[in-house]
Amino acid sequence: MRLILRRDQRTGMLGKVVFSLDVRAELTQEEQANIFRYKLADTELYASHEIDPGSGLLGAASRLAFKAVTIRISVIDLARGKRIEAKDVLELLAIEEHIRQAAQNLKDVLTAASHFGGEEVIEI
Repeated sequence: MRLILRRDQRTGMLGKVVFSLDVRAELTQEEQANIFRYKLADTELYASHEIDPGSGLLGAASRLAFKAVTIRISVIDLARGKRIEAKDVLELLAIEEHIRQAAQNLKDVLTAASHFGGEEVIEI
């Protein structure tokens, strides 16, 4: 797996700078096969926020509003590529670090998956 990150910026409608990060993973055929075999495509790798959903009508409304501003990245998003936008560089860098770690975790899972039904030798 190779993780490809591309940072960019643009000027928004009100003249503010909007920072963007394009992320995509180049997967080997074996990694793609393991994602399909173990049904990992919809596995969430990153979510920008967590929320207590609440209850009733107010809870439903807050969940809908929250869902609109939450950044989520799944395995399939990483495989197909996804653009993330942030209002400042610090937020973008924090998101990038989370995505790097999530991609490494996915790589570890896919490496382990490739050894099921076989043997792995580790030099110590």
